[in-house]
Amino acid sequence: MRSRIREFDSSTLNESVQSTIMRDLKAVGKKFMHVLYPRKSNTLLRDWDLWGPLILCVTLALMLQRGSADSENDGGPQFAEVFVIIWFGAVTITLNSKLLGGNISFFQSLCVLGYCILPLTVALLVCRLVLLAKPGPINFIIRLFVVIMMFVWSIVASTAFLADSQPPSRKALAVYPVFLFYFVISWMILTFTP
Repeated sequence: MRSRIREFDSSTLNESVQSTIMRDLKAVGKKFMHVLYPRKSNTLLRDWDLWGPLILCVTLALMLQRGSADSENDGGPQFAEVFVIIWFGAVTITLNSKLLGGNISFFQSLCVLGYCILPLTVALLVCRLVLLAKPGPINFIIRLFVVIMMFVWSIVASTAFLADSQPPSRKALAVYPVFLFYFVISWMILTFTP
C-alpha cells in the first residue's frame, strides 16, 4: 500500500506548472546537447518530444520571413511555407523510413529530424549577422561555408540516431531523403536576403 502512495506522489500530475515547464526545458536542453555532440545514444529516441522541433521550426520560420508587412510580393518564404516544408518533409521522411522496414516509431523519427535542425538554425542566425555587413563576394563565401558546415552537421547528427533503425541493406535509401530534406532547408537559409 505504501509503495502505491509513493508511486502516486512521484506522478507528474501533482507537480506545479513551473516544475513541469522546468523539467521539459531541461529535457529539451539535453536533447539539444545530443545534437551538438552527436553520438550513438538512445536517449533522444527513447524520450521523444516535439517541443524542441516546434521551437526550432518556429524560430526558422520567423527568421526566414522577410520584408515588412506592407511588401506583399518580395519573393521570400512566408511563415506558413517554411513551417509546412519542415513538417511535411519530416513526415515524408518518417513514412519512408517506416515503409523501408525501420524499427523506429513515427514520433521518434519526427523528434530526431526536428532536433537535428538545430545546426541549421544556428547557421541562419550566423548568416543573418553576416548579412548586416556590406554585401559582397566575401560575405557570400562566409555564408556558404557556414551553411555547408551546419548542413553536414545536421546530416551526421540525424544519421547517428536514425541509421541503426534501418535494415542494413536499406540504409542508403533511408538516408538519401534526409540529405534532401536538410539540403532544402539549407538552400532556403543560403538564399535568404533581407
